[in-house]
Amino acid sequence: MNVAIFTDTYPPEINGVATSARNLYRTIAAHGDKALVVTTNPYNAELTQEGDIVRIQGLKMKHLYGYRLTGIYDSGAMKILTEFKPDVVHIQTDGGVGQFGFIAASRLRLPTVYTFHTMMEDYTYYATHGYFDRAAKGVVRTYVRYKSKAADEFITPSEKIKEYMRSIGVDAYLNVIPTGIDFGAFEPKALDEGKIADLKKSFGITPDTYVILSLGRVAKEKSLDVCLRGYAKYLASSPALKTLFLVVGGGPALEELKTLVKTLGLQSHVLFAGPVDPDQVPLYYRLGNCFVSASITETQGLTFMEAMASGVLLFARYDDSLLGTIKDGENGFFFIDESDFALKLPGILALSPSQVQAIEAKAAKGLEPYSLERFYEKVHEVYERALQKNW
Repeated sequence: MNVAIFTDTYPPEINGVATSARNLYRTIAAHGDKALVVTTNPYNAELTQEGDIVRIQGLKMKHLYGYRLTGIYDSGAMKILTEFKPDVVHIQTDGGVGQFGFIAASRLRLPTVYTFHTMMEDYTYYATHGYFDRAAKGVVRTYVRYKSKAADEFITPSEKIKEYMRSIGVDAYLNVIPTGIDFGAFEPKALDEGKIADLKKSFGITPDTYVILSLGRVAKEKSLDVCLRGYAKYLASSPALKTLFLVVGGGPALEELKTLVKTLGLQSHVLFAGPVDPDQVPLYYRLGNCFVSASITETQGLTFMEAMASGVLLFARYDDSLLGTIKDGENGFFFIDESDFALKLPGILALSPSQVQAIEAKAAKGLEPYSLERFYEKVHEVYERALQKNW
């Protein structure tokens, strides 16, 4: 089977959709099928093809995660796509490349599969800046209902999105398929301990330092400020344990958070590592003792599962989307707000090595449903149904 994947974001960009699209490509190729990825070009303003990755020129949107805004059609990419002879088109995003996917599928008379990764209502403020936000959310809902009818098969990565779809009136059949993750890439035996030691040295992490890690896109909707304010409240109690709050990643809220750190007087306790290459991410997880997140806009929480696979304790703000991933006190921990963060953090830091090991073991055991093998099986079934609808 030949699958054309359309996505507006793809590595080297670091975000959940980029990771999901790359994992989809890799698992299709690993099972003997062929995949062609059509995405944006972060390197230059030309159409390029490197192996199975076709990149379209686009305008960088500095205030929108640095995403590239492309047109909805590219004749050069269309020629490459036609020569590839796809059997099915799988659309991952809703920007210019995503719309190009729908156009290409229509012209080539191909079945379409559409994965709704992002709760777009949570991001309307990037376009409205707070003005007419309610109207913008209404437009998003109308668009989502329309797109749910435009695709032959519809995928959501979690029950949270499925419930959202139903709440806004989408009556299409929804396949709930969590994104598959290559957990092998995060296992300690797969990593170079020398490189990890070098990273620790570069950040001044000593054996007696407890590292609280945040890894991912640094943006307003991630609510990292909640964790930092909670951390400041914890430090106000003058704890004896030496801790470091390490923020790995870049994004539009980075400078704002650096200012917050100064305001809270945390300069000696918080370190911003900046963005890293996607292939280096597993190394950075190994720097942390505890992974924290206050985001309540996640559709699945890939970083949580990556942290679990890396043997890092989870400390996350409660959200319905995480109920199937985190069981409070068993394989991770929840907090409600910054005060609750400060209240519960000491208990996590005081866990004995045997307690930590038991929690990490339960976390690792719960990852099987998110394996690449399970992911491929479910997605392939969806492709087969889409093909049957177009016979």
